[in-house]
Amino acid sequence: MRLTRRLGLFEGVALSLSVIAPTMAMAFNVTLAAQAAGRAAPLAFAVGTAVVAVVGLAFVSFARRTAHAGSAYAYLRASFGPRAGFLAGWLLLLTYLCFATATAGLTGNFLQAALANHGIGTRWIWLPVSAASVVLAVAFAYRDMRLAGRLMLVLELVSVCALLALSALILYRVGAAGGLSLAPFRPDAAAGGWAGVGFGIVYTVLSFAGFEGATTLGEEMRSPYRDIPRAVLGTVLVAGVFYVLVSYTQVVGFGLDRVGALAASDAPLNDLSLRFASAGVATAIDLAAALSAFACTLGALSAAARMLFALGRGGGWPAVGTVHPVHGTPAWAVAACGVLALAALLVIAPQVGVANYYGYAGTLGTLALIVVYLGVAAGSVRPAPGASLRWSGAAGVVLLLWPLGNSLVPLPPFPYNLLPYAVLLWAAAGAALMTLRPAVIEALPEAE
Repeated sequence: MRLTRRLGLFEGVALSLSVIAPTMAMAFNVTLAAQAAGRAAPLAFAVGTAVVAVVGLAFVSFARRTAHAGSAYAYLRASFGPRAGFLAGWLLLLTYLCFATATAGLTGNFLQAALANHGIGTRWIWLPVSAASVVLAVAFAYRDMRLAGRLMLVLELVSVCALLALSALILYRVGAAGGLSLAPFRPDAAAGGWAGVGFGIVYTVLSFAGFEGATTLGEEMRSPYRDIPRAVLGTVLVAGVFYVLVSYTQVVGFGLDRVGALAASDAPLNDLSLRFASAGVATAIDLAAALSAFACTLGALSAAARMLFALGRGGGWPAVGTVHPVHGTPAWAVAACGVLALAALLVIAPQVGVANYYGYAGTLGTLALIVVYLGVAAGSVRPAPGASLRWSGAAGVVLLLWPLGNSLVPLPPFPYNLLPYAVLLWAAAGAALMTLRPAVIEALPEAE
């Protein structure tokens, strides 16, 4: 039984937008970028947007001629053979699972911050809320992708509007005090100059990670060859403008001479809301970020399930490669991914803390994703019937090697220095699986 074709451009945009979760990204990732690039964090987001847009064109080149739930799994299989295709899908599965469980943790964290603004001390509440968000995401993704898509987009749009309103207020007040400057768009010598910007782009990629999520709906969209490219590029361009604006707002809001405070903040938007507005506004922003984080959990879980479905249907795990007879969704794959995301959250997050859990899981997923992006970019260069935009693939390979290299040399502090080896270990497990269970690469069912 095949997946049901009943989705349109709206659901494609919803999935890509929800996986990147713009509001949540700005609530947490600017801090990480500031740690790497200093006050040049907005420059890292601007350059990173261009890098991701070029990689997005490589995805578009494939999406115009291939519509498959496996996304990069099918793309790289066509370019480099079944083993490369399986490894790409295997790495993307890790990425989406990491994002689903990491952002579930932030859902509870942001809600806890909102309560703390009013003196409600509930330092324990983040974990049950985060666990509940995974369960709720499974329920939505299991039953109806159309409903899930609409919910994701509504939640994200509400969150984005709230953050734009706060940004406008901050820029107005900083401008009135003469604090606006173009310095954030120049490399910061105190943070290593362009090398710091290059490392900061890793967190830009993290903020965009999942922009290709719409490609996993290739077998469920009514007009995939038209709507998927629109969803992918539209998401990148709109999110990129939003990221540059909000990251700039945070840098000048904290002050060019206080970028260290931004880099050390656990909740920069909350801090800025309390400084420039009120506890009520801070609460609204925290709730908006919580909604965005939940939308990301739902989107990443949906994408992970479709990747697992594609891998299983190819001969690996027949149970997860089946379609629900009523809902028309990869229901068993959704349930399996939900169990994995929930187990990691409950076992690891309480031991390391929710902020560290997000940082570790998010960076792990991003490193795996950069490898896949490199493969897609390289694959789009190879001649193929209907191929186009081959220049973007070559440019994408060169541009992606920059942040990848800066994330490895010099080595980041512990435990981030171990994460590249964790990606290699996951890839090795995939290679072993291909050896022990050859059926996983023997066939790739094609969409009608």
